[in-house]
Amino acid sequence: MSAVDVVAEALKEKRYLLTEVESKELIKEAGIPVVDTRLARTKDEAVSIASELGYPVVLKVVSPEITHKSDVGGVKVSLQDQSQVAQAYDEIVAKASTAGKVLGVSVQPMVQEGIEVIMGMSKDPHFGPVLAFGLGGITVEIYKDVAFRLVPLTPRDAREMVREIKGYQLLQGYRGQKAADIDALEAALMDLSRYVKAHPEIRELDLNPLFAQSHGVTAADARVILESEA
Repeated sequence: MSAVDVVAEALKEKRYLLTEVESKELIKEAGIPVVDTRLARTKDEAVSIASELGYPVVLKVVSPEITHKSDVGGVKVSLQDQSQVAQAYDEIVAKASTAGKVLGVSVQPMVQEGIEVIMGMSKDPHFGPVLAFGLGGITVEIYKDVAFRLVPLTPRDAREMVREIKGYQLLQGYRGQKAADIDALEAALMDLSRYVKAHPEIRELDLNPLFAQSHGVTAADARVILESEA
């Protein structure tokens, strides 16, 4: 399903929070690489998809109502075989069902390399879309090490955003760790800026984590919220 179809279908159903699988269709259209992610509606499907993608894999709840999947026990990582996938599917569905409607789980290979960063967009009532960049995972909530710029970004904006966070030292290759591909991070910020500028129907967007790798970037998770009046 194309990104246009994804948005049209969601709005037809009066859904404004897209699922992870749907959100990643939009991110791919923006030009940002995403990890191969597939929807499994049953345990057998989850096992089959995991075997096809190759282990280790990650399972995450797919729901139009659950925003923070980890908070409801909706994420299982580093699953190594069919039995672990089957058990994880049951546990995710059981726990997440108490928090909202569950459509199934997403299955994706684990990203093996990179530093977790976050890219996102929210709309300021006066200035419009604002892009954010910082270290990802839970660190963004703890340290709030995030840079902001108004859309549309210039190449200078993207360059400054990456370099002004305190975590830039990690991206340069701290204590023997591979340095991140800074050019790819800047390019992803520019791609995201162009995309949200061209699609005002997007109210909010998060890529967390986006893995900054030694060659390129890969979005492992995505969340998109649409405007209710789009």
